[in-house]
Amino acid sequence: MMLDQKRLKEVMGDLKEEELYAILKDVMKDGGKDAPKAMDALREGMDVIGELYESGEYFVSDLIYAGELMTESVEILRDALVGPNSTTKKGKLLICTVEGDLHDIGKNIVKAMMVAAGFEVVDLGIDVKPEEIVKTAKEQGIKIIALSSCLTLAVESMEKTVAAFKENGMRDQVKILIGGNPVNEAICSYIGADAWAHSPQQGINTCQSWV
Repeated sequence: MMLDQKRLKEVMGDLKEEELYAILKDVMKDGGKDAPKAMDALREGMDVIGELYESGEYFVSDLIYAGELMTESVEILRDALVGPNSTTKKGKLLICTVEGDLHDIGKNIVKAMMVAAGFEVVDLGIDVKPEEIVKTAKEQGIKIIALSSCLTLAVESMEKTVAAFKENGMRDQVKILIGGNPVNEAICSYIGADAWAHSPQQGINTCQSWV
């Protein structure tokens, strides 16, 4: 059955759990060839949810519920997105939302997919200071750093984090990936990160290339 991306976006935006999972399970019946398109529709649905939250129609509880739906959706699509033979650990990765940003839905989705892809993930949570990121990476010998932010203002924290690795003589020892709504190629270059991503799959592909 051909995937109706528009309908999937609407279902996600309306938080219709039962119909959402039914659509995704249908996607997987033929091996999940439309799984990437489903992920695009899910992300668009999350954008709708964000807009409804900003307008006051949705509340924090709705955002939390949306995050749970998205995490479960990723699990349903997991094998088609990252492959069924991804249980072998590929390396250790540190992920967090940078200082000044309390958003974690996007980070949690990426974390779930990174774990599914075979990475050992150390999650420092939200609003994490640069020095804590550097300290953890140094103590645990982590070579891949994934920084998340949903706020434009928090991009400065990403820049400070990259600078902190330089100040500690560790910049050439790690690869830094940045992600979130405000990031792009120009910001990645400006703050000195190694790569950027807007989608979990893009982030996974980049990290896999590094190991």
